[in-house]
Amino acid sequence: MGDEKHPSSKLSEILRPGKLLHRRRRLVSEFADVGQEDALHESDTVKYRVFAGTWNVAGVAPPDDLDLGDWLDAKADSYDIYVLGLQEIVPLNAMNVLGPTRSSAAMKWNSLIGDALNRFTTGRRRRDDDDDEGAQRHGQQQQPFRCVVSEQMVGIFVSVWARSGLRRHVRHAAASCVGAGVLGRLGNKGAVSVRFLLHGTSFCFVCCHLASGGKDGDAQLRNADAADILSRTTFRRRTTAAASPAPEELPLPRKILDHDRVVLLGDLNYRIAMDDAEARLLVRAGKWSMLLENDELLLELAEGGSFDGWREGLVTFSPTYKYHLNSDMFYWSIDAAAGGGDKQQQRAPAWCDRILWRGKGMRQASYERCGGYRISDHRPVRALFDAVCELAGGGVGVEHSAAGIASFGHVPLL
Repeated sequence: MGDEKHPSSKLSEILRPGKLLHRRRRLVSEFADVGQEDALHESDTVKYRVFAGTWNVAGVAPPDDLDLGDWLDAKADSYDIYVLGLQEIVPLNAMNVLGPTRSSAAMKWNSLIGDALNRFTTGRRRRDDDDDEGAQRHGQQQQPFRCVVSEQMVGIFVSVWARSGLRRHVRHAAASCVGAGVLGRLGNKGAVSVRFLLHGTSFCFVCCHLASGGKDGDAQLRNADAADILSRTTFRRRTTAAASPAPEELPLPRKILDHDRVVLLGDLNYRIAMDDAEARLLVRAGKWSMLLENDELLLELAEGGSFDGWREGLVTFSPTYKYHLNSDMFYWSIDAAAGGGDKQQQRAPAWCDRILWRGKGMRQASYERCGGYRISDHRPVRALFDAVCELAGGGVGVEHSAAGIASFGHVPLL
């Protein structure tokens, strides 16, 4: 974790005081507002609020009374689409890695998600919007959320929910799984990606669990995992049974980066590239900005590499890993502070759980860690996006039809 060194002059320049922070501010300020050359008429677009969340649940079976409402900000009743990515919903042992794809754990988590989302929505009314589409959605009696698509690969699980009144505009849902674990292929590590069209705009959400570890070279393994996932993930060109597309329709995107709006989230496992003892002192002092100047993911974003073109909001929250179970104490704070414990216990905390995005027409409105959940050694993270969608007619799929929402392989509707 903290043993990794960065001696190159190029990286030294990146780490020059203020340099990394300036670049991060520039990246965040480059909102994906539609450019002048491909500006869309306001009457041809509609804006939705998209909630993206990630949580590594450490293989812990959720208790029946677990309330996800705080993490999902369900009482706010402000979101149109939820995309939730979980990691380690089952213990990563050989039986689970080599066993059936779908587990009861996925169904349990989906049930808890649905309970939280719909507890505060039925019978509620939303604020009015200025645009016709928004007024139609928000002026009606509040409708519950419905699961559009969910998919599991070993411990990685993705679940997408939309308001019932919006589901007819969500089409061509599909999922793709890429393993990057044992032998570079098994699903204990890797990604589950889901894509769909919302009106005429394509979305792709990538839930990752990258290589762990804080030794020299481990960050490069994570970079390689990310590049492999982006390269190997492929969606079918068409998701309907039609022999040929309608003349006015374009082929659906096949690769992650071909989509209009892309969000990558998960336990990316990036650590702090500095001496562990020094990092722990900074953690105790709450000096997050000094730690983040040595955050492996921010260094990779600054250099380009595997994440060239990706954005991340400013990280203003405390580290998301590693905590004692059912406690707010960092893992090293009890065992290692007194000089005991093994090297793993002495490893400094890190921001392993992250949310990145790319594509025009998206603006990140918030980026937060949720500290009230202690059943895991990770803390959940959430981000809110304002996403502009092109109304059907200028791109793929001109009909507002639910025909594209179906079950594709291991993508059951719940």
